[in-house]
Amino acid sequence: MVPVKDRIIKVTFNADVHASLQWNFRPQQTEIYVVPGETALAFYKAKNPTDKPVIGISTYNVVPFEAGQYFNKIQCFCFEEQRLNPQEEVDMPVFFYIDPEFAEDPRMVNVDLITLSYTFFEAKEGQKLPLPGYN
Repeated sequence: MVPVKDRIIKVTFNADVHASLQWNFRPQQTEIYVVPGETALAFYKAKNPTDKPVIGISTYNVVPFEAGQYFNKIQCFCFEEQRLNPQEEVDMPVFFYIDPEFAEDPRMVNVDLITLSYTFFEAKEGQKLPLPGYN
């Protein structure tokens, strides 16, 4: 993978928590600058302020939507459920890169800002998350 040094992209980070989950969840940085083809590491912080263990699972999205196909996560807390014990606080890494082909796509020519957003939900035994757009 060859980095595209002349194409700098600002990546911003967002964090949300579904109303059913009482966690505190936030990005540890508001933004970083990357170039396609180079890996980057960002962190989120989550805390379970309750007096019982809670398991959470996250979904993510990338904006603009068209840039999502170039956003590749190598390691992410979103790959599996996260169990936090009472009052536990953890750092959650996201190791990612933007595919160098991003710089070749004419639809991305004016894209210099990408937002990575996560939403955490409480994971309950046997519960299925609804698929977006389907009833």
